[in-house]
Amino acid sequence: MTQSPEATRFVLVAGTTETARREGISAAGADADLLSTTPAADAELLTYGRPVRTETVPVSPSGCPTPALVTRAVRELLDLELTVVDGGLAEPTAAPTVSVGAGVGRDIGEQDPVPTAYGAFEAARQFGRKLPTNELWLAETIPGGTTTALGVFRALGEEAMVSSSLPENPIERKEQAVREGLEASSMEPGDAAGEPKRAVRRMGDPVLATLAGLTTGAVETDTAVTLAGGTQQLAVGALVRHTGYEGRLGLATTSYVADDPTVDLRASATDLDLDLTVTDPGFDASDHVAMERFVAGEAKEGVGMGGALTMADRAGIPMADVRERFAAVYDDLLGEHAADTTPNAGGASR
Repeated sequence: MTQSPEATRFVLVAGTTETARREGISAAGADADLLSTTPAADAELLTYGRPVRTETVPVSPSGCPTPALVTRAVRELLDLELTVVDGGLAEPTAAPTVSVGAGVGRDIGEQDPVPTAYGAFEAARQFGRKLPTNELWLAETIPGGTTTALGVFRALGEEAMVSSSLPENPIERKEQAVREGLEASSMEPGDAAGEPKRAVRRMGDPVLATLAGLTTGAVETDTAVTLAGGTQQLAVGALVRHTGYEGRLGLATTSYVADDPTVDLRASATDLDLDLTVTDPGFDASDHVAMERFVAGEAKEGVGMGGALTMADRAGIPMADVRERFAAVYDDLLGEHAADTTPNAGGASR
């Protein structure tokens, strides 16, 4: 019996890269050993609405909660179909996952940081071709992912800059990491132009490889794809363009990324011919503690937050309702016990 396709499916790719352990490149928690838990926890939060096996809600040292709580709030409002793909998880998750053979990413400064990139890309491509859906929204969670995204841009010869989950974007630290990666791989900027799998193997992370494969497979079967996220998803768009695909590809992000003065997101999206949608959740209209750090410039994006907000807006759900549900999710998970919650990596777009 042929399975009827779901109208819309939200896919979260969760993985890790040792690049996240570099000092000062992300809004990770005080204990670097907790970084690898964040993607597993984000997957559980989206799936179940609370941590299960991971036993923690990712929160930055300053108190900014993972954007997964925003995406979860929208999922509760829209009842989204969710699939989680293991894009190189270092820690196990209680969320059901699809495996594409992606291993944990090594530091970008190593010669071969993503040895599973080719296999993961192709396995994800086949999965993307066969997913029963008419419309696919692809999200990510990977600490350190903006630095590896910058590496991919440079390997492809693209001049785009990446955002940061920190209020102040540590651009020099990220560029230094990329210079080390290019040197270790004996590459010059642009050496992997037209070779997306090589670019992500030498300068990226396993989540980027998986997302690029999923996107490539989906568009081959005329599935509408929207990349739900910020500059990491912009890098996915660049990888897909370097496969030779010239068709429609969407990018849905938050106003926090679009308004980041260190990143000209609109120009970069235009250069890659991506249909950009920017949604403002209006967190500045609330004095709830869950939203204060976003307004201060932290997190900005991650775990498909921008895409989820776009889907809510498209469905006619007022942002006030999204804020109310986000606050309720936060209060339920953290609320009075926030002070007792172990600080962890806050958000995935970092």
